[in-house]
Amino acid sequence: MHCVDCVAEAARALPTTRTVFGGVNRPGRPLVTLTLIAMCVVSFVLQLVSPGWTARWIFSPAVGYFEPWRFLSVAFLHSTTNFTHILFNMVALWFVGPMLERSLGRTRFITLYVLSAVGGSVGSVLLAPDLSAMTQFSVGASGAVFGLFGAALVVTRRLGGDYRGIITLIAINFAIGFLATGIAWQAHLGGLVTGALLAAAYAYSPKERRRVVAFAAPAVVAVVLFVAAMLKYASFDVFF
Repeated sequence: MHCVDCVAEAARALPTTRTVFGGVNRPGRPLVTLTLIAMCVVSFVLQLVSPGWTARWIFSPAVGYFEPWRFLSVAFLHSTTNFTHILFNMVALWFVGPMLERSLGRTRFITLYVLSAVGGSVGSVLLAPDLSAMTQFSVGASGAVFGLFGAALVVTRRLGGDYRGIITLIAINFAIGFLATGIAWQAHLGGLVTGALLAAAYAYSPKERRRVVAFAAPAVVAVVLFVAAMLKYASFDVFF
């Protein structure tokens, strides 16, 4: 028999192990992935029972300029008329999330997810052809999920694994985005590029510089996303 305090003290005495890319290794369940799925499900239930929940957090490029938190909050909303929307996104998140969380570590993984979600929203801003498109609303975690797809491609290639299946998955989902109506392929592309770039920084940084890159790379990506969005907004006189 061991007391809880004794077990905790013994755990603290053990040396910290690192993942293959330098994150803190935490064996067990993929808690970050499970938490993200739970947050999306809870938010979806609130969408169904609270009429104002979706309106409070939904994103459009125009509204996002005045309320920038919507760049991220949109990733926790889904269509309430098409239940397959949240189902497919959560299945995809579970498909690639645990592998990335295990390879990158929890902190790098959650940073990757958040910036991919924001990158998806920025993609909608950058690829809006006119002011009318800037007012179109969208919901969904697809930008973040595509960011994980891009990251999974980079990480699998870096580890020497077979990444052809991931390429096929990305291609099929992109094709659906272009062929079907009502799908924000711009967010998919923005999330994919953001996730792939950030994962490349994590995966290909020299071993002795991984801790620095873990802080510097997300900061650089965030600044680039901010500057790119502001330049696009500046191209429309109505925002300035």
